[in-house]
Amino acid sequence: MRVNVISPPAARRPLGAHRRALITGALGALGLITVLATVIPADAAASTLGAAAAQSGRYFGTAIASGKLGDSTYTTIANREFDMVTAENEMKIDATEPNRGQFNFTSGDRVYNWAVQNGKRVRGHTLAWHSQQPGWMQSLSGSSLRQAMIDHINGVMGHYKGKIYAWDVVNEAYADGNSGGRRDSNLQRTGNDWIEVAFRTARAADPAAKLCYNDYNIDNWTWAKTQGVYNMVKDFKARGVPIDCVGLQSHFNSNSPYNSNYRTTIQSFAALGVDVQITELDIQGGSATTYANVVNDCLAVPRCTGISVWGVRDSDSWLGANTTPLLFDNNGNAKAAYTAVLNALGGGSTTPPPGGGATGQIKGTASGRCVDVPNSSTTDGTAVQLWDCNGQSNQQWTQTTAGELKVYGGKCLDAGGAGNGAKIQIYSCWGGDNQKWRVNSDGTIVGVQSGLCLDAVGGGTGNGTGLQLYTCWGGSNQKWTYNAGTA
Repeated sequence: MRVNVISPPAARRPLGAHRRALITGALGALGLITVLATVIPADAAASTLGAAAAQSGRYFGTAIASGKLGDSTYTTIANREFDMVTAENEMKIDATEPNRGQFNFTSGDRVYNWAVQNGKRVRGHTLAWHSQQPGWMQSLSGSSLRQAMIDHINGVMGHYKGKIYAWDVVNEAYADGNSGGRRDSNLQRTGNDWIEVAFRTARAADPAAKLCYNDYNIDNWTWAKTQGVYNMVKDFKARGVPIDCVGLQSHFNSNSPYNSNYRTTIQSFAALGVDVQITELDIQGGSATTYANVVNDCLAVPRCTGISVWGVRDSDSWLGANTTPLLFDNNGNAKAAYTAVLNALGGGSTTPPPGGGATGQIKGTASGRCVDVPNSSTTDGTAVQLWDCNGQSNQQWTQTTAGELKVYGGKCLDAGGAGNGAKIQIYSCWGGDNQKWRVNSDGTIVGVQSGLCLDAVGGGTGNGTGLQLYTCWGGSNQKWTYNAGTA
């Protein structure tokens, strides 16, 4: 995508009442403790993006930069959440063939090796493109450039033969605007058949890899650029040119916004007999609603086989962190868009199964103590705490089908904010997402609005320890058993 238009994030309405600051405290080096047995159905929904997407036979991936693989926050999120990896720049032309005939796969291999060592598949990006060409290629033209393109495809695909799930063989070959025609590039000037030659070369180089055409601003079905690419794919399929998939980059912003005909676009390409992959998704402003719409549109088309976001955290985005386009904020906290995506994929919601009504204690794994309303208070804004389990009504929580955790029948476990340190309190139930929770099979309880974990402040385990929202990190102070039916 070439147009960087910043859309401000939607303002978050403060929720709850009687805010008071909680001192987060330093989280100690708590050893991970095996989660105690919980009453959770065997078919509980997945709690990560990759696992949730896999439930429908799809993948959910991200772009990885080799230079960030030393950042533990970055790699922790990437490893936990995604099951497909695309090298952000490391497999592009300038990175892999800096001098003609001299290939360098050091950075590309670093991304590839990290992915496969962590059980992930890899998309290859990209083989033939007018941009990010090394100087030697930019100086070529005509038959010399055509042969260089062929040699490059053979060299890169030969190195990764049998290892790459899908390649973006040709990238961004169509012009913006209303022509519906090809971009004027040095590759286009070698002859109009250059894209066909690239795909035929790629098929011979690695018959096992899916071969994709990838482009931006081909998301809106009414746009001339979309129709131009559609007509090329239709022609290729009719003539037997090998093409397996179309990649919709889907960089959405105010100049190229999400449109309700996006599903029509996906359906129309799929009807030609190719897969559709959403390859570089980001949404300036990070609208949770738009993210959910994109996922639902993909899920509605069987041949939409996967989605990749273009970066892990906002701070990793090529658009700049201030555009807030991704699913995790600069600090690695899951945003509302993350929860919307996970829910759309069918993940997150676990105990109890549809119908709700299960009642029981919520017990901390580290402390062995229960989530408790002090002095059996019914006052809105009362902060909950850890306390010795006693089976009284102020420790009995009922999960509704909407995901609320109710006490006394009409008060809900409520997050008094959406950031780290937000107070956990009781408040009259009103249906807000700050009162909805995902009780996950890994022992975490995650706020639907925030994507953050229910956390015992400072790793505390004693009576009176407060509870807060905090970035999920796997500590035992964020692990709980919801013992439905326990008195």
